[in-house]
Amino acid sequence: MNEQNIEDIISALYDMVQDARALPLGADKCILERDRVLDMLDEIIAQLPIELKQSRTIVESRNELIGQARREAENLIRQAQEQANKMISEEEIYQEAKRQCQEMVMQTKNRMAELRRASNDYMDDALRRTEEAVAMSLEDVRDTRAKFKALVEAQEKRSDSAVNDTEA
Repeated sequence: MNEQNIEDIISALYDMVQDARALPLGADKCILERDRVLDMLDEIIAQLPIELKQSRTIVESRNELIGQARREAENLIRQAQEQANKMISEEEIYQEAKRQCQEMVMQTKNRMAELRRASNDYMDDALRRTEEAVAMSLEDVRDTRAKFKALVEAQEKRSDSAVNDTEA
């Protein structure tokens, strides 16, 4: 009987009880070989700790596998969350850089408009001053020319009058 496992022994006991002769006037009662039943029960008791130990080992292994799988799943979830956070962070950095770039472009455009206005104002002022200087110079030239013309005419009149005085 040592070769049999608990399930086989229980199955044999079940068959023995089912095949046992019923007692007269007692359909629920039967006759069994006491020594054989006791030997089978002793065998079950002897093997039970081995079976329990094996089942405990199986349960512990299963629990260990479940725990390991749970830890791996938690690690995968944590890594996925870290990667998602990193990607979100990189996206935020990208968006901030893009915003700063757009702000710099706007500032540059505003500064260019200011410089254009300032240079236009400066050019207009320089041309106005040049125009005023040229106008003053032109007036000086006209005055000088008029004085020169008057001087020439005065000299010609004196020369003509000196020629007329000499002819007379």
